[in-house]
Amino acid sequence: MTPTFTVADIRKTFLDFFASKGHTIVASSPLVPGNDPTLMFTNSGMVQFKDVFLGTDKRPYNRAVSVQACLRAGGKHNDLENVGYTARHHTFFEMLGNWSFGDYFKRESLKWAWELLTEVYKLPADRLLATVYQEDDEAYDIWTKEIGLPPERVIRIGDNKGGRYKSDNFWMMADTGPCGPCSEIFYDHGPEIPGGPPGSPDEDGDRFIEIWNNVFMQFDMAEDGSVTPLPAPCVDTGMGLERLAAILQHVHSNYEIDLFDALIKAAGRETGVTDLNNKSLRVIADHIRATAFLVSDGVIPSNEGRGYVQRRIVRRAIRHGYKLGKKTPFFHKLVADLVRLMGDAYPALREQEQRITEVLKAEEERFFETLANGMEILDAALDGGAKVLPGDVAFKLHDTYGFPLDLTNDVCRERDVEVDEAGFKTAMEKQKAQARAAGKFKMDKALEYTGAANQFTGYEHLAETAKIVAIYVDGTSAAALKTGQNGVVVLDTTPFYAESGGQVGDEGVITSGSARFAVGDTLKVKADVFGHHGTLEHGTLNVGDTVQAQVNTAVRAATMRNHSVTHLMHKALREVLGSHVQQKGSLVNADRTRFDFAHNAAVTNAEIREIERRVNEEILANQPTQARVMDIESAQKTGAMMLFGEKYGETVRVLDIGTSRELCGGTHVQRTGDIGLFKVVSEGGVAAGVRRIEAVTGANALAYLQQLEDTVHQAAGTLKAPVAELNGRIGQALEHARALEKEVAALKGKLASSQGDELVTQAVEVKGLKVLAAALPGADAKTLRDTMDKLKDKLKTAAIVLAAVDGDKVQLAAGVTSDTVGRIKAGELVNFVAQQVGGKGGGKPDMAMAGGTDASKLPAALASVTGWVTQQLG
Repeated sequence: MTPTFTVADIRKTFLDFFASKGHTIVASSPLVPGNDPTLMFTNSGMVQFKDVFLGTDKRPYNRAVSVQACLRAGGKHNDLENVGYTARHHTFFEMLGNWSFGDYFKRESLKWAWELLTEVYKLPADRLLATVYQEDDEAYDIWTKEIGLPPERVIRIGDNKGGRYKSDNFWMMADTGPCGPCSEIFYDHGPEIPGGPPGSPDEDGDRFIEIWNNVFMQFDMAEDGSVTPLPAPCVDTGMGLERLAAILQHVHSNYEIDLFDALIKAAGRETGVTDLNNKSLRVIADHIRATAFLVSDGVIPSNEGRGYVQRRIVRRAIRHGYKLGKKTPFFHKLVADLVRLMGDAYPALREQEQRITEVLKAEEERFFETLANGMEILDAALDGGAKVLPGDVAFKLHDTYGFPLDLTNDVCRERDVEVDEAGFKTAMEKQKAQARAAGKFKMDKALEYTGAANQFTGYEHLAETAKIVAIYVDGTSAAALKTGQNGVVVLDTTPFYAESGGQVGDEGVITSGSARFAVGDTLKVKADVFGHHGTLEHGTLNVGDTVQAQVNTAVRAATMRNHSVTHLMHKALREVLGSHVQQKGSLVNADRTRFDFAHNAAVTNAEIREIERRVNEEILANQPTQARVMDIESAQKTGAMMLFGEKYGETVRVLDIGTSRELCGGTHVQRTGDIGLFKVVSEGGVAAGVRRIEAVTGANALAYLQQLEDTVHQAAGTLKAPVAELNGRIGQALEHARALEKEVAALKGKLASSQGDELVTQAVEVKGLKVLAAALPGADAKTLRDTMDKLKDKLKTAAIVLAAVDGDKVQLAAGVTSDTVGRIKAGELVNFVAQQVGGKGGGKPDMAMAGGTDASKLPAALASVTGWVTQQLG
């Protein structure tokens, strides 16, 4: 019988085993990645070593082992909705991993994995099987010929994901760069459990469970998909601690292992529930780990980014407690249990126990204030056997009571009820439209319009004779609009385009006799009703008046150029960067186009040049634009893409611009040549995996280029050089500046040396120790350090503080000689002085730096050094 290992035993055994194989034990890194802005949370053990694999960092070891805390509850890796309802889904989990950075490779990795599993953890060898990449004969031979695993239990997996090297058993860090085959180890739970082996049609069953993946990074993948061998192949392995614990403890679900058993019992204690199989207790037990570790790593519940994910997890746990009848804060009381279970492995958890408890308690108290009311609304809406929760109710829960949509989905799923998510999104968009209107016209409620839809003629005409069918002042229906009033005018027919699909609403004027209404924006009152927002500059307008509606032609033309070019740009982005590019947001106005899209790397200058080339090539072709209205099914058959993600009805508008075909209801140029010129003006990241490009067209593109030209000419004038020689002259100026910096540094070094000689005489002796505290006028940080080194040499046994002043700012350096660090610490000394001048600092025991903001207190601070040292020496 296999001995039972506790979770704590498994962790320690894993680390000890690989330490015996020459690995350095590396502590778990924070859940917030410190070196990877592309990730919201650390989701695997290799994250902290990513820079090593990319060659941008080097560690003092070439073999490492760790137990890494991981989180998958937002973005690409989001298991939140499954947590508590399946056997192996978690938000927080621990990853056992060992790494080789150009040291050992496949043979050692696989043999050690086998040794640990079968000889140390004592798993039965006949229950294990492995997978290898189809072409990885080396790994296959190691398993079958050297380790002795029967060939029928070593499964080759080919390219099963739609392309070359697209395989479950071929790992890639990104679209290009380090990659290689991997070998996964599976545990067979036995024929009584449904499911087939990996690679079979029934592989998704529960009989064969993957426990360990050995990734062999041996290739560098180029942009064309070809691979070349890496000069120093690496190993990256990962094994889920919870899955392994379930196997070693002879249970099928991760929630039955000793760690979760204790947390579930604690959750039952705090909620008063005795049925420990209740899935809500599982949710609470999982979520206390995730939320406590997040607080420990600095993530506080909020409405943005990582803080919003944290808030969602906390509130989901609270809601499950509420479901169990717990109407008062309870969740934070589980922190003590968690610390008792995991504090030894993660010391920061124990150190911050009080803070974690306080943060979670505050969030609980905040949410409990509104939870009861929100649940009453939800219960009332579902009373009577409703099978669909209306979207406006889901939005009210979100907007008023802080229920994220996934939390509402969670409740409804338990009751076999669907949520009208389309209705939720409609309510969300309506609120956004109201917010925009309120910002411009101080309107605080939706317009109650009950009339007929208006006719939009803006595709063909920019001027139209129309009739006023409704007027609104301060959001309320009115019969007339008077001089100076802000309001909204609704016409029976309009050439004005209402904001939609990223394109802003039209500007222009509405006139009748002497009355003139300046339209600043056009927004939808309803899906098929346009409201003209603006100010009546003079005269009076009445409901029923016949008016002339005139769109600002210059603004419309500029907006159309930018909208049309967005279609061409989107197509070029997909061609240059890849078909993964998807629109994530847009704004098209008369000044420029702003386009957000999914992409995990900065767009290089070369890629931007190629995008510009392709778009301008389409412009020069001067092809006519064609728009066709058809049913949605026919439109999809044409291959048209939905660029702006609008909510289309049964009939849609298919737009051909150059070689681009999109579904779009916006206004566009008649020919691609009307765009004139396309120029990208900026590119950058706006969120994890989302980039933003801004571009200009036509007259705006010309103005942008002329401004750049002016800047170049100004720079050339300043350097007194022709534009053609500007780069060379800038290089000369930089070289001259560097030479001057070296000369200044040399002079400061000489000054430091001479000052050091003079300062030696100012040192005083305290109990056999020379103490010196002095200011060095005109010194910088390097000069302070250099002078410190010289003074240490001269004074032999000493504690020294040196200071420099620049305006109100103070730079401090503290140093103690090697024979003194046992009695005086440089960090403590420099902090003692820094606190007196409004600062703080730190460093090594023999050398530390600090800064301050109050130079007026420096003399007194320096004068206090001797007394402080005397006190420290006793």
